Amino acid sequence: QLRLVESGGGLVQPGESLRLSCAASGFALHWDAIGWFRQAPGKEREGVSCSSSGGGTTKYADSVKGRFTISRDNAENMVYLQMNNLNTEDTAVYYCAARSDANCGVDFFESNYDIWGQGTQVTVFS
Repeated sequence: QLRLVESGGGLVQPGESLRLSCAASGFALHWDAIGWFRQAPGKEREGVSCSSSGGGTTKYADSVKGRFTISRDNAENMVYLQMNNLNTEDTAVYYCAARSDANCGVDFFESNYDIWGQGTQVTVFS
């Protein structure tokens, strides 16, 4: 079974940090670009970040540039999202997704991603 499992979400205050993890099972991540998406209450899911299969190319949504960093350890079949200086607008369920392509592509089109995790909740409260 091909699975992605996110972890690391939680409750934090503005300015604090969290590190999300995405663990793959049933397949090897090193062939796939991996994206992080999020869905806030009452809003559509949006793309946050993406890493190419080798990690050499990354992309970020404007809203998180300079605060979030995507990384991956293909040997461990893991992808991470380091989130710093969180604010209340970052509150959402965060999902990782695998794309059967080494590259992220131009935009965060959800239809380009084949395998999705169940999500992990991040809540930033003041």
